[in-house]
Amino acid sequence: MERAFSTASRRDLFALAAIPFLKGGGKRKLLVVSIDGLDHRYVRDADKLGLKIANIRRIAKEGQWADGVVGVVPTVTWPSHTTIVTGVTPEVHGILSNNRPKEEGGERYWSNSLMKAPALWDAAREAKLKTAAVEWPVTVGAKIDFNIPEVFKRRSGGGMDMESHEKDSTPGLIERIAAEYPSFATEFLDDRTRALAVIYLLKKEQPDLTLVHLVDHDDAAHANGPFTKRANATLEYADELLGQMMAAAPKSTLVALVSDHGFEKVERTVDPRELLRHEKVQGALTVGPALVYTKDAKVAALLRKHAGEAAYGVGREIPAPELERLAPKMKGLAVFEPMEHVQFGKPAPREGESGSHGYWPLRKDYRATFALWGAGVKRERLPEIDMLSIAGRLAAVLGLEFPKEKAKS
Repeated sequence: MERAFSTASRRDLFALAAIPFLKGGGKRKLLVVSIDGLDHRYVRDADKLGLKIANIRRIAKEGQWADGVVGVVPTVTWPSHTTIVTGVTPEVHGILSNNRPKEEGGERYWSNSLMKAPALWDAAREAKLKTAAVEWPVTVGAKIDFNIPEVFKRRSGGGMDMESHEKDSTPGLIERIAAEYPSFATEFLDDRTRALAVIYLLKKEQPDLTLVHLVDHDDAAHANGPFTKRANATLEYADELLGQMMAAAPKSTLVALVSDHGFEKVERTVDPRELLRHEKVQGALTVGPALVYTKDAKVAALLRKHAGEAAYGVGREIPAPELERLAPKMKGLAVFEPMEHVQFGKPAPREGESGSHGYWPLRKDYRATFALWGAGVKRERLPEIDMLSIAGRLAAVLGLEFPKEKAKS
């Protein structure tokens, strides 16, 4: 049986953001914490996984917690984070992947000028609210009062070089944080120092809207696989940092816990083009890590015939209504996702598990996370929600009417 949301258009789901959830009314301060790659199963199955995530558990137990978040296409970091703060699809906001096309230079979508839809911080600024962001994607040059944008020339795991941040952050902000917390001035900005920046801002500047992107768990889940000892430990550390930020926040602050995508264990890589070669079928097949697609009827028929066979790794064909709703530009194509724990591509030797994302948003049990916690938030378990509705939910906390009708997809 399909979830209730799947029978509605994505635009209809904006109405969900208008459902009252605050007791007593009035705007509040808002801290939005994104833990990159926080698959909803980490929260739902915390007991089964033996996770020591007291703060995440508290937020889910005492606040409003969704039974998973259906993401956007593609389910990768930068488009998803931009949807969270704009309430529109990547096709509308213009951030189509982590990296720009080769013909545009191939670099990341660093600059906020590349965003084609207004963001939550723009609406907050218009309402004369104070804003802050730490390592949120697509914020270089954004009109944010206290801004440490996600930008790097060098990386060390989830850490990003401090030199790049010193160049593109709000003038003097990094120096002020380092004066308060001398250990902040490390070579790489990681989750520890990201949290220090947020704690400084919450205590010293008290923004109305603060956004932070914690990255280290995503790096650990890629390297070791999600739900593994290493990934779990990194998430538990993110939970400790979350608790420190919650403790530093003014009492009127609500905390929104979000994530950009789910995570999948990858046990093997399979190239579906081997099937075409084996069956001596000529035709075009586009292969990405998480999807394959074709216009060729012969190729599509062959993929359907062998779907579910382990040798070729081809799983479910995406139904036409899902394509039309989630990826309208793919309408008319035959699109297939990989089998469980499979990634598409050229096979290569593997050492243990790894993890990946970018999969189809309705892949079984592959969902992002949303929860809202704080004084006055109605305690409830929401059904599965759409990522497009999150911006409106966050805006309601701040007393903003956002996104506007003209920005909807």
